[in-house]
Amino acid sequence: WCLSLSDLSAPGLYIIPYDDTPVEIGRYHTPREYISPVRGYKKVLVTGAAGFIGSHLSERLLSRGDDVVIVDELNDYYDVNLKKANLDMLFSRYGRDRVAFFRGDVSNLSLMEHVFESTNPKWVAHLAARAGVRPSIDDPFIYIHSNIEATTRLMDLSHKYKVSNFVFASSSSVYGGSQSRLFTETDQVDQPVSPYAATKKACELLAYTYHHLYGLNITALRFFTVYGPRGRPDMAPFKFVDRIIRGKKIQQFGDGSSSRDYTYIDDVVDGIVRSLDRPYPFEIFNIGKGSGISLANFVRLIEKYTGTKANVVHVSKQPGDVPYTCANVSKAKRLLGYKSTISVEEGVKRTVEWYREGIGSGGEHTEIETNITSSLSY
Repeated sequence: WCLSLSDLSAPGLYIIPYDDTPVEIGRYHTPREYISPVRGYKKVLVTGAAGFIGSHLSERLLSRGDDVVIVDELNDYYDVNLKKANLDMLFSRYGRDRVAFFRGDVSNLSLMEHVFESTNPKWVAHLAARAGVRPSIDDPFIYIHSNIEATTRLMDLSHKYKVSNFVFASSSSVYGGSQSRLFTETDQVDQPVSPYAATKKACELLAYTYHHLYGLNITALRFFTVYGPRGRPDMAPFKFVDRIIRGKKIQQFGDGSSSRDYTYIDDVVDGIVRSLDRPYPFEIFNIGKGSGISLANFVRLIEKYTGTKANVVHVSKQPGDVPYTCANVSKAKRLLGYKSTISVEEGVKRTVEWYREGIGSGGEHTEIETNITSSLSY
């Protein structure tokens, strides 16, 4: 690589010492190029912000002085009252002047045009999606609509309305049945083992296409098993905490040796914010803890912090499940400055404490009054 002095003085561009492995940025293999974060106020469109990750991201953005525009259809994939409670929390803490809410489907062209024209966000965090590996096997068509069609619609409008940076949620599920012990962004991921994973991979491919055709800055984030307060009730971490505390049976698929890179919500949000602030032309990053823990050991940690022995029922492995996930986060560390800081043990402890203070005490998630009825719907 030959660089002139003018190359080195380009604003926002720093050259990190080169090693023998190039990073692919956009269409080019380059040395380690680091884009410095864009500081200052942002108005961020956050889709899916009534959900688990989206509500935490919105809270982080608002707490640092940004404003958020929320689009969420509030579907019934899990208890809608939990999503309404997340919105009410944001409204009550930060006010409607800083939290704009539109209820509807991201695929709805008239809705999304109205959102862009009335609020003019220049930063997008697209987290709305139909989640779940096993349900996608039963009904793949809704995943194609909610994941592929919605993401394409939003990228198309982001190009039209000149968005500065588009960050969206991919998934570690794209790695499928990989035999690698450490999943890396350059791994071949063209053999997904569920419709859900296939839709996420398709979104990554379309994202590159929109970057190539229109110069849209896009970053895809492959999340690894996110858990923590306000977690999705269909996910194993929430289910296990809930059922162990209540003395109910829990299902353990397989022999308990399957491993997941459980990543605490605060670390995931940090990765999203770092990506949002750095408008790379096109990148894919793993956002995980960088080390796995077996299902059996994860359950033991919950037992430790709940003080309750789990009543485990062993069942056969489910179609579409992968035996282990573990993120290589070295690329995110180099280009985003990302590093997980919350251990699994600390994360489980915090999650159990949240559960006891909220759900377990008959608090915030039992009976929910909401004030979102006046929000615009399409």
